[in-house]
This record gives sequence, structure tokens and C-alpha cells, in this order.
Amino acid sequence: MVIQEEMGILDKLTILSDAAKYDVACTSSGVDRQGDGTGIGNCVASGICHSFSADGRCITLLKILLTNECVFDCKYCINRASNDVPRATFTPEEICHLTIEFYRRNYIEGLFLSSGVLRNPNDTMELLYQTLYLLRTKYHFQGYIHVKSIPGAAAELVEKTGYLADRMSVNLELPTAESLRKLAPHKTRRAILAPMRQIQTQMEENKNELTVYKKAPRFVPAGQSTQMIIGATPESDLQIISVAESLYQKFNLKRVFYSAFVSVNEDADLPMLPGGPPLLREHRLYQADWLMRFYKFRADELLSDQRPNFNVFLDPKCDWALGHLERFPVEVANADYDTLLRVPGIGVKSARRIVNARRFGSLSFEGLKKMGVVLKRAVYFITCEGKLMYPVKLDEDYILRNLLSDRERKDYEVNTYRQLSLFDPWMPEVKP
Repeated sequence: MVIQEEMGILDKLTILSDAAKYDVACTSSGVDRQGDGTGIGNCVASGICHSFSADGRCITLLKILLTNECVFDCKYCINRASNDVPRATFTPEEICHLTIEFYRRNYIEGLFLSSGVLRNPNDTMELLYQTLYLLRTKYHFQGYIHVKSIPGAAAELVEKTGYLADRMSVNLELPTAESLRKLAPHKTRRAILAPMRQIQTQMEENKNELTVYKKAPRFVPAGQSTQMIIGATPESDLQIISVAESLYQKFNLKRVFYSAFVSVNEDADLPMLPGGPPLLREHRLYQADWLMRFYKFRADELLSDQRPNFNVFLDPKCDWALGHLERFPVEVANADYDTLLRVPGIGVKSARRIVNARRFGSLSFEGLKKMGVVLKRAVYFITCEGKLMYPVKLDEDYILRNLLSDRERKDYEVNTYRQLSLFDPWMPEVKP
């Protein structure tokens, strides 16, 4: 371990902002809180941390760790105890100073604060609480704060922190308890789920309290989220989205984040990634997660034991539709809302527009396009007044080849029908 003495705040910021990059925080704040005129900032329910909000704005957070010191030795983590890396720890005052000065310069709209485990979970959670307490009371910061709860910390510390934060999250780390035992032996699934259950329970109690006492303090008003590392362990996509579905149902989470495994340590228990982090797989999981949250799909509809992983060449909704061609084409003039949601190229907004518009007249393909329907995908699965836009075959292979780009089609043919050989007359282009 490299011990840093007499380290300045900017040196700490360099180390601890870089160490925080593996924590996913691109989410909407989910809470509206206007400043009362006595403090600094406010909070609006828009996207944050270099993500785009529903109204098109890109908004940022100061994303840092309290410390990258850690008593745990998780095999996948750059900050694990056995790694020889520069270490640093902020004081609560230093984090407050950075947050306020960055906010005053219009660099940020909020704070995302996570941490390694310094000495023990209680000591670390106490420092996180002190930081938020100073920000809210001494510095009167009324902007958005997302803080990570430390598994194993005392329930009273989690509760006190929850009344100061807008959002809290507890990282699930890995999809299954078996994988957690293998790669993070100091952590247990029970210790991770306990604060998640506590946060959920206290959020529900707080909502009931607010119905009686309107000015009661709010507990984690933007809800809680979690994060899973994808690709470090052999779970299938079906296992991963089934875990996510269970978390949404049992803990009422706002978001489950999927973080493609980045190989930063050498360890026999970690997979080799010659192609780099599985970013496309992460993307497909996010698409499937969106379908479960907003399109009323279930995990066992999207995948099965016979086909446990997503098609990397096709988004999950199109892939599902190709596997259920008996349900298509759909007549947009009379299909109900839930049926329209299952048509590739039709989203939540366009489905609502279709339902509303058809009460006043007939629909055309040109009208559907103006409503936001992506006809490039939808044209194979819908009819208007009983007619297709142009003659197409309701055939899986035909539709698939038309949906894929030329390059994707070549890769699909290679991966589907034969293994790539070094003696092929053509080779795929390799991007640096």
C-alpha cells in the first residue's frame, strides 16, 4: 500500500474521483425540492451525472469516494486491500468545501458519494453521515445527494443518513450468493439485503407519516437503487434479469444498474476478457430492464432455460417478437395498449398517442411515423386498416436479415452458421 502524507485536497480529488468511476450513478433524481431561499441549490426530477434527462438536458454530479482505503479484499475491485495503489481519504469538511465550490461555479448540480470501508462499516457510515449533516445544516446545501449505504453498518446510522439524502443505494455487487462468496468472501448477501429492506420499510413508513404530517422530514424521497457487476461470474442473462425482477418486486427499487466487468486485477478466479468489457451485453440487459419496468414484460417471457442469453445482434424486444410471430401482425386500429407496447418500434408515448388518435379517425403509416413509431422495425409487425405498408414475409429469417445492418448481417452469418477461420477469404474489420 502506498501511504500518502500531507496530501492536498486536489491530490485527493484526483485519486478519489478516479476511484469512483466504477460506481454507476447515471440516473434521474426522481425528486422535486425547491430551495426555500435560506440555502444553496434545489433539486429537480431530471437526469444527473452526464446523463440526459427527459427534457434533453445533460446534468452532472460531483462523483467521488470518501476514501479508497478498504479493509475488504474483493477480487474484482481496484481498491481491494491487497492492491498497491495510492490511497486517500477526504474529511467531511473537505467534501463539503468541494461540493459547495463546484456548485457555485455551476460545474455540478449535486453530489454522488460512495466509499471504501475504512476500519469497519460503522466508522465509514458515521463519516458519510457527518458529511451529509454538515452539507445540509452548516452549508445549507439543498441540492441533490446520492449516497451509498455501507453493508454491515448499524441501522440507526442508515436511518439518520436517509433523512439527509435524496437517494440511497446498496450495491448487490454480484448476481448470486455463490458468486459473492467466490469473489467477495468478506461480504454476505444477508448483510447487503438488510439495509435494502430497512430503507424500503422506512420509506413506506415515511410516506404514511407524510399523509398525516405534511412537513415531516422526508426519508430517501428519490428511492433506492443497486448495482450488479456483469461478466465477472458465469451467470446467464436469464439469471441476472430474474434477480433484477425479484429486487423490483420485493424491495421496490427505482433502478438496477448493470456494470460491465472491467479487468483491473490479475486473479485466477477472474475471467479473461480478450474483447474487453462486455459492453454490448450490458446494453442488452439495460434494454431488457426497461422492458420489464415500462413495457410489462416478465423475465421468463424474454428468456428461457432453453435460451438463457440475449441475442447480441438484436434488441430484446425485436428478439421476443421474432420468437412469437404467431401474435403478429397487429392491427393498430383496434389493438389494446398492452398489445401495442409489444410491437417493436412502438414505445410508451407512441402507444398512448395511437390509442388517443384512433378515437377521432383512421390511422395511416405516415401518421404513425409522426406519432414517433419507428417504422423501420414496426413495419413487419403491424397493419393499418388490414393492410401492410408494403409486401413483407412474416418469416423469422427474412425479418431478421432486414432488421440487421450489412455489417451486423455478416457477423450474424459467421457466428450463426460456422466458426470463423483464419483462412476465410474475408476477415471482420478490427476497430482499435
